[in-house]
Amino acid sequence: MDAQTHQDYRLEDQIGFKLRLANQKHLELFARMMPEVTPTQFAILARLRESGPISQNQLGRMVGLDAATTKGVVDRLKVKKLVDSAKSPTDMRRLVISLTDEGRRFADSAIHTATEISRATAANLTPRELDRLLTLLDKL
Repeated sequence: MDAQTHQDYRLEDQIGFKLRLANQKHLELFARMMPEVTPTQFAILARLRESGPISQNQLGRMVGLDAATTKGVVDRLKVKKLVDSAKSPTDMRRLVISLTDEGRRFADSAIHTATEISRATAANLTPRELDRLLTLLDKL
């Protein structure tokens, strides 16, 4: 039976392949519709918009990034003058990341664009299908 399973393997039927193609479509839309930042940079900005100033480590955890990646993304956003960092007043080893005024303005307008990107990504789905897909992805 195992040999039969391997013989029936078709790449285009595999979840990872389908997820990669869907993500590729989303990333293409994102790059076209919001060229100022990457999706990861946007995630940082959106999370800061929701949470307010937060430690760099916690921020990374909240968007699913490791510490080194978070630092790199924050550094690039600092160059763009969208975020700022400061030592925590309670723990000098900790950096607190916050939106700059420019970052707040950008994040506020980018939320509208991000909503349109999500709509475009899911354009071929009915609202019920999209709801089900999101529920299933949460289970993964």
